[in-house]
Parts: sequence; C-alpha cells; structure tokens
Amino acid sequence: MRNRTATAYLSERKAFRLTLLALILLTAILSLVSYFTPLGVRYWNYKAIKRIEAMRIKEPFTFAVFGDNKNSSRAFKGLLRRVATDREILFAMDLGDLVYDGDKEKFRYFLNQIKGFPKPLLTAIGNHELREGGRALYYRLFGPYYYSFTAGDSYFIILDDASEVGLEPWEWDWLKEELGKAQSYRYRFVFFHVPLYDPRNPQQGNLESRIVIKLGREMFAHCLKDKSQADKLAKLFARYHVTHIFASHIHAYYTGRWQGVPFTITGGAGAELVGNNPKHDFYHYLKVHVGIEGVKVELVKLPTPPYHWVIRLLETAWVYLRSFVVIHWLNLILFTLLAGLLIDLYWSFKRRG
Repeated sequence: MRNRTATAYLSERKAFRLTLLALILLTAILSLVSYFTPLGVRYWNYKAIKRIEAMRIKEPFTFAVFGDNKNSSRAFKGLLRRVATDREILFAMDLGDLVYDGDKEKFRYFLNQIKGFPKPLLTAIGNHELREGGRALYYRLFGPYYYSFTAGDSYFIILDDASEVGLEPWEWDWLKEELGKAQSYRYRFVFFHVPLYDPRNPQQGNLESRIVIKLGREMFAHCLKDKSQADKLAKLFARYHVTHIFASHIHAYYTGRWQGVPFTITGGAGAELVGNNPKHDFYHYLKVHVGIEGVKVELVKLPTPPYHWVIRLLETAWVYLRSFVVIHWLNLILFTLLAGLLIDLYWSFKRRG
C-alpha cells in the first residue's frame, strides 16, 4: 500500500518531486556532516599566550579590549577588521559572551569569525557561554577559565565570574597568589566578564541612567549578585594596587573607579545595545596604551544605529535574526524543503481524495 502511494505521488510532476526529495536528502546529509565535524580547536588561549611571549614585548605597546559580541555578525566583523589593521595593536582581549549560548554550532560560528584574525586574541568566559552546558566545551576550546600572563612590565590576570555570583574559593586563593606575583611588575591589569557593580544603579552613585529593576526593597542590576563578593574583590584590587579593571556584561561603555581603582566596562562588540544614551550606548572597543609614563585607555567608537528607542528595538531584532540565519542556514533550507514537501503531499492527496 505504501509503495503504491509513493508510486502514485511520483507519477505526477516526477522531475520536480524527485529533485525535491534529492535536495532534502542532500541538505540533511550536509547538516549532519556539519554538526559532527570537529571544531578543530584546543586550548586557544594557551597558544595565543605563546604567540605574545614570542613577541618579547617592551614598553610602549598597545592592546585592544572588547566584549559581548554574542554571535553578532556585522558589527563584530567590522570591529575585528579595524583591530586587525591597526598597526599599534599587538594583541586583543575578548571579555566574554562570545556566543549566544553554549551550543556547538554557535561556538563554530565564533571560531570561524576569528579564524583569520592575524593577532593573538585571548578570551574570558561569560555567562552566555554557560548556557546549554557550554562550560565544558569552552574549556576544551579555550583552556582554563582563569589564567595569567605577562607582556613587557605588565601582569595580566583573567578571571572567571561568569556565574554572576562571584569567585569559587579555589579561584580566590589563586587570585591572591597571582596578585602577589604581580607586585614586582609596573602595571597590573585584571579582566573578567561580570562587573563588580552596575554604574547605572543610582544607589551606586551614577545618576546618568536609571535602568534598574526595583522589587520591594531589593535593587537588581547587571553585575555580581553577591554584593559582599563584589566589595571583597574591590578591596582586594585596591590593596594590591591594580592598575586597571576591565569588564563587559553591560552592553555599553562606562568608566569610573571602584575603591579608587580605575575600571572600564566595554560591552559594545556587537550584541544588542541596552539603551539610547549617546554617552554610553554605542558599538566600540578600547585601545589600551601602555608606556613607562603611564596607561591610557582610548575609546574607539564604531558605526552605531541612531539613538532612538524604536530603531534600537528594530536593530536588536535584526542582530538576532541575522545571526540565527547565518548560523542555522542549512537547517533553515532543510526546514523549507520539508515544508514544501508536506504542502505538495497535502495538495496531491487532496486532489486524489
């Protein structure tokens, strides 16, 4: 009965239907091959550090910092192009939310984006990397969640606070030891994804923006949820004379001081922008100039949508739609072909009905 039904279906518009079935089979095979193809990367950060060490960097030198590209396409591509062609920049640091979630194909897309990047690029883990069980995959691809290295007379410490709560006890011990080692260096830089405090929170002294959710007596903000951990870290960084702290997580640009230590929040690498304040809410990256005379953090703005909330909402929708299509284009083609087959089957049987 099934054979007769299939034969009857193929007896009409045979060329079209055979072609449709062949395309479905081909697309399904390509999709499976793509999914099961290994990502081909192991311990990315370790290899980047080796490249930096081989440069034998001395002051003055410049490095770039950015964060929250989150599988974006157009803006992040433009950022990488600018950093790659800037002769001053020797290496770059991406502060996390490299991907929308920990799905293997989203990591594949990010790796394809940076595959041809000519300079050492280091990463910090963000909270979006933890989704869909992505923590283990991040480790296999990029290496330890927290690490350190040196360049010139500067000590670089990269932390894992992607849980949005704080550091685990063993990471605290490691951090204190690293800060102790860093005292013999002229400069000490610390990098992590989730900022200690949210500068938009009016309770924390910044009145320029009040994007805070108030629930009863609690104030929630885009920063570490455990304020005692944030306070403890801020005091620790001050005690060990950290030169500058860099974080992201907030899709904007902010700068200031925590316990007297300069900080910069840089979350404008391509993910959706969270507001429409011209002072903060734009695509950007940082150039950090390190010399014997001091450290200068330079803001580099990138093309950004107009500062109107309707346009920003449309831009957000476009960012996610574009990245979804780019990452899942094979599956979308397969879905479209299968939908076409079902519609054709329905009308074929209806005519026979």
